[in-house]
Amino acid sequence: MGKFEILPNMLNPLEIQYSQVSTRFDPNFGISWVLMNPKAVPCFNPELLSELQNYNRSIEYCGGQIWSGDEFHSIRYMVYASLTPGIFNLGGQLALFRDLIRKGDRHALANYAKLCIDAMEARIRHYDLPVVTISLVQGDALGGGFEAALTSDIIIAERRSQMGFPEILFNLFPGMGAYSFVARKIGHVQAEKLILSGKVYSAEELFEMGLVDVLAEDGKGEEALYEYIRKQDRRSNGYIAVQKARHRFNPVTYQELMDIASIWVDAALQLGEKDLKVMDRFVRSQQKLFENCEPEQHQTVVANVREMEPAL
Repeated sequence: MGKFEILPNMLNPLEIQYSQVSTRFDPNFGISWVLMNPKAVPCFNPELLSELQNYNRSIEYCGGQIWSGDEFHSIRYMVYASLTPGIFNLGGQLALFRDLIRKGDRHALANYAKLCIDAMEARIRHYDLPVVTISLVQGDALGGGFEAALTSDIIIAERRSQMGFPEILFNLFPGMGAYSFVARKIGHVQAEKLILSGKVYSAEELFEMGLVDVLAEDGKGEEALYEYIRKQDRRSNGYIAVQKARHRFNPVTYQELMDIASIWVDAALQLGEKDLKVMDRFVRSQQKLFENCEPEQHQTVVANVREMEPAL
């Protein structure tokens, strides 16, 4: 299911080469970028999750110091984004879920859930560094993709972006952090409504709810991110102090995430064949639309997926 590797160049994260993740560093603002670039279907396959975990560990190993331009720079912002046009991430690897559920393989499902949590736990605790975490969403974030965006302090989303938890459509729920993150931002009643609706919301709707913090015009997400950081720089000390107080007051703990993931595993193994057939349709749609398409076709693919969703 993928594992963490101690790499020889972890003290210089920019030198680590990945197959499904790209990284860069902006020394002018202290921004460490990690950009997801999964193969085929843009979802959280085990290899992508392992690479994200390795990236997070490399940040911890270097102590938040990046060597760039012949000097060390402190990381101040950790930005999570995507290289897939029109898509942030479509969530869990449904084809894997379906196969493991049909086999009744509890151990493998639990391992996948743990890998998801291990890939984001360092980010949730801010790498034990005085950093601000930001998700830049420039496309659709569904299921686990939305959960991943919610691990950040700040979500900046372009208006075209859509986010939601469609898992209820095949009689499941998002089990790797959704309830914990959403309930802490907008309350448990609203969290349950959002999760149980199965609805995909626009970035503007989520901005009005309080889940999206900055609403950017289409194609202007990165520009909005830099504008936010320039404003943030004037009050960064106070913001980080408030952030620490918030997490001390109401922390999302590793144990909480693992306990809820265990509930998810139990629920997944209770799915019947009717539910799995609905999941099959999601899987076939994603594979047909993404596995043989070129990157420039992704915008059209996203539109097609949205049109197909009501029929599912």
